Amino acid sequence: MTARPVATQGPSAPVATESGAGGPPESELARVLVTVLAEATAAPSVTADSDFFSDLGADSLLMARFCARVRKHEGLPAVSMRDVYRHRTARTLAAAMATDTLPASAEEAALAPSPSVAAAPEPVRLRGHGSYLLCAAVQLLLFCGYACLVAVISTWGYEWISDASGVLGAYLRSAAFGGAALLALCLLPVAVKWLLVGRFRPEHRVEVWSPGYVRFWLVKTLVRTDPLVLLAGSPLYSLYLRALGAHVGRGSVVLSRRVPVCADLLSVGRNSVIRRDVYLNCYRAEAGVIRTGTVTVGDDVVVGEATVLDTGTSLSDGARLGHASSLHSGQAVPAGEHWHGSPAQPAGTVLPRVPDARCGTLRRAVHSVLTLLAVTLVYLPLAIGGVGILLTGVPQLRAALEPGPTALTSGTFYTEVLGLAAVAFFGALPLGLLFVAAVPRLLGRALRPGAVYPLYGVRHGLHRFIALTTNRRFLTRLFGDSSAIVHYLSAALGYRLRPVAQTGSNFGTEVRHETPYLASVGTGTMVADGLSLLDADYSATSFRLSPVTIGPHNFLGNQIAYPAGGRTGDNCLLATKVMVPVDGPVRENTGLLGSPPFEIPRTVRRDTAFDEVRSGPELRRLLAAKNRHNAASMALYLLVRWLFFSWVTLLATVAAELYARYGAWPVAAANVVAVLSGPLYFVLVERLTTARHPLRPMFRSIYDRRFWYHERYWKVPNETYVRVLDGTPFKNAVMRLAGVKIGRRVFDDGCGITERALTTIGDGCTLNMGSLLQCHSQEDGAFKSERSELAAGCTLGVRAFVHYGVRVGEGAVLAPDSFLMKGETVPPAARWGGNPARPLPAPGGDAS
Repeated sequence: MTARPVATQGPSAPVATESGAGGPPESELARVLVTVLAEATAAPSVTADSDFFSDLGADSLLMARFCARVRKHEGLPAVSMRDVYRHRTARTLAAAMATDTLPASAEEAALAPSPSVAAAPEPVRLRGHGSYLLCAAVQLLLFCGYACLVAVISTWGYEWISDASGVLGAYLRSAAFGGAALLALCLLPVAVKWLLVGRFRPEHRVEVWSPGYVRFWLVKTLVRTDPLVLLAGSPLYSLYLRALGAHVGRGSVVLSRRVPVCADLLSVGRNSVIRRDVYLNCYRAEAGVIRTGTVTVGDDVVVGEATVLDTGTSLSDGARLGHASSLHSGQAVPAGEHWHGSPAQPAGTVLPRVPDARCGTLRRAVHSVLTLLAVTLVYLPLAIGGVGILLTGVPQLRAALEPGPTALTSGTFYTEVLGLAAVAFFGALPLGLLFVAAVPRLLGRALRPGAVYPLYGVRHGLHRFIALTTNRRFLTRLFGDSSAIVHYLSAALGYRLRPVAQTGSNFGTEVRHETPYLASVGTGTMVADGLSLLDADYSATSFRLSPVTIGPHNFLGNQIAYPAGGRTGDNCLLATKVMVPVDGPVRENTGLLGSPPFEIPRTVRRDTAFDEVRSGPELRRLLAAKNRHNAASMALYLLVRWLFFSWVTLLATVAAELYARYGAWPVAAANVVAVLSGPLYFVLVERLTTARHPLRPMFRSIYDRRFWYHERYWKVPNETYVRVLDGTPFKNAVMRLAGVKIGRRVFDDGCGITERALTTIGDGCTLNMGSLLQCHSQEDGAFKSERSELAAGCTLGVRAFVHYGVRVGEGAVLAPDSFLMKGETVPPAARWGGNPARPLPAPGGDAS
């Protein structure tokens, strides 16, 4: 029987409402879905049995728009991208909707709002422009005052070291002064926290830009810049958390550098492990209000990497939270259970833990003492007293570097400073490469994969040294997004990448690991930014290294934590923020999305549009051209950073020349100018980089020159300098200069924006720490970018990820660790969450 077309709105194609050969008429729900599907996809023929992806050639962007249109129909259940991937025809999707099986019961329980969320009072009205400006002025004064304090202390210390007799005397004074300065820097945040705030209380509310917020910001800034943060994972770090008010049980290990600001509200039991990149802030910001809350971790608990623990969450004794997961406010993991996902739900399987080793109190105490001695007697004298030792021990050098009274008006003075800066900068690059390639590789021979080593011993020290020295962001960013990255990772670091199928974009600019010598990536695999290889596992007393193997012909999206034993094989698409499965069958020839993950098509028709340039002579010609372009980008990368290094060197030298006449004030001014000029300098660099080739929405091959300019935009400017302005009105001003269409009184606690000129943020939005607005996507050889918009009053939760082509309605809230997929439309005042994000159930049970 011939399908009977039904008229649809707009220019869409005819729609068949019957299934084809002899099928019965579809239900009214299926008719509506088919009609909306035809409007969204503009396919030539749509039936109830047409597969969204293989038959209609739809991709996730089109299906996100389909879901948005379905949600606009009154009386229909909300449909999410997870539902679309699970039910890939209008018939099966309608059947699931009609039988009320969307979402599954486990997901429904995980997404159910906690009483604390449901009963949260209405947010207070945002403070006016006067409070906003006053807050900015006070923050600037506090910063300048801190810079002056540092200048006075450092200049006094330098004078004292310079007056020493001989190299030995200078060394001893350097060690003494460095130790005293380190002690002061470690104790200052603790003292300020207790003096200004005292003990944080749960359910406390602080309006942003208020006087209470200034105190909160000052404590947060000092706490997170304490030198002890660099010792995360050591007993000294646990001692620091206890001094801030946290309860950290005996034998527990905290590896995350995300220091809980409201540490009084953190409780960690005995012998628990909190892995890297875990967010447990004990506060969250929503609609211009900071709300505090408890985070409770019991005894013998393991919290996996790249996870988020929201306020009001808990894990009972023996519980385990998998990697790339999160607990939403009010969620509690029962004793002994293994949960995963975002938001977390029971995993069904319990993975083995690392066997314990002998690691008692004496070992921890000896490790702490040796660490302090190494810092005080080795690192600090070299860092603080190096110049003093040289000037004191080599009088000829001191005399040569002491200019006369007219030095600052002499062109020779500035030429010599720039020359010294060039020698130091460009000389350090090959020396650093040689060091990274040789020393860690030699030390790594003492570590065997599969062996269980105790913490805080010699091998643990070697492991930490290897992780520190081989994860150099400067070098990864220099070589990333170019053909050079595979040579850096394999030849210098020791990754197993052979044979290499060169694409010119095999890896992005951010790749991390703990030991590079156990990483293996198959041929033809491409990796976007933010890959973290989890090749080390921990217990409270031991660690074990394991190989991490990624199969051939894969594509890995952004922000993926790939564990040892990941169950993916050949020809897989791992979507952005996916939780890589560690149990079940090996997934091959498929795609994975979400946390917990589910299967999606490996490739859709849109991504095959540029297959003709991915092999043969045309690929060789375009790859050679891309390599030349990327080489120029790498040269610009080095030039831009050398100029800024020269600028900072010049500031320091001029301040030193003026010190004899004006005291510590020129040094303090140089400190302030050096920090504040960084964001402005790189905004100027960004503007110059995009002057001839501004960012625009595009769908291009990675061998298109317009994409190469986009890669240059990622590489040459540096957005990390803006992080010093997190939580201040100055960050909004800098983002506006960088091209973001940003409204008034936006609270940005540490959000990243990859394509500033394609992003719009409305008035009064709240952007939590670790959130990200990314207006692009790359899958295999296809690159896509589009604008995204947050309407006024929106909130992005901690580590929430917003993809391209997205519009978030006024007053909407995106829960922590959520992934809002490309093309989604969030209605005004809605609450969405999950990975991928979908409407959260309201207290009555309906989606908001």
